[in-house]
Amino acid sequence: MDEAEKFAALKLEIKRLIIEALDLEDITPADIQDDAALFGDAGLGLDSIDALELGIALRKKYQLQLEANDADAREHFSHVNALARLVQSRAPAL
Repeated sequence: MDEAEKFAALKLEIKRLIIEALDLEDITPADIQDDAALFGDAGLGLDSIDALELGIALRKKYQLQLEANDADAREHFSHVNALARLVQSRAPAL
């Protein structure tokens, strides 16, 4: 599996994690665009509570260390591509 395939598989895994962690029953991974906004009125329309739950799920699945005062947190959680880059860069053994 080359790097592009690994990144695509990671994005799919993150989409499934979002759906499962946030109990998004009527959404499939195909419904979540890689570069669509996850928060606010556009895209999925997630809120701050969803961000907390998603952060916990990412920490559990990828042993990802997220700092509450991380100035880049908003960017990291902006869309699936950004989350995948974050996981790829910070998670051990990926």
